[in-house]
Amino acid sequence: MTGLDLEMAQKVLDSQPFSRLVGARITAFGDGGATLEIDAREELRQQNGFLHGGVLAYAADNALTFAAGTTLGPAVLTGGFSIQYLRPATGSGLVARADVVHTGRRQAVARCDLFAVGEDGTKTLCAVAQGTVLSAA
Repeated sequence: MTGLDLEMAQKVLDSQPFSRLVGARITAFGDGGATLEIDAREELRQQNGFLHGGVLAYAADNALTFAAGTTLGPAVLTGGFSIQYLRPATGSGLVARADVVHTGRRQAVARCDLFAVGEDGTKTLCAVAQGTVLSAA
């Protein structure tokens, strides 16, 4: 473990102007995992009323990187990731849950499941992502 905790992770997220714009928050952080949540707002939707794919990609990117930060330390950068959209993200919000699959000395591989949160609170898998995160230390 890196010595980072949920409170510090949220401060790091809040230091990113784009994260503040989107209204992202970290609700779980540690032991190789991180969960990022975003409330759906009109400004985050595309023309058909679904959450924009860019919002999902943003959430995956940050969740993957924060998860990897729990194993690599706080100085990390996304090396790359891919995302597969499974169905439109509708409802009241988005949850991105990432877990580290493998950590080496200089990089980690993580997977992220993204769930659309329905008005009744049900979560539906809408995308999956996998990425490589690099230590910047």
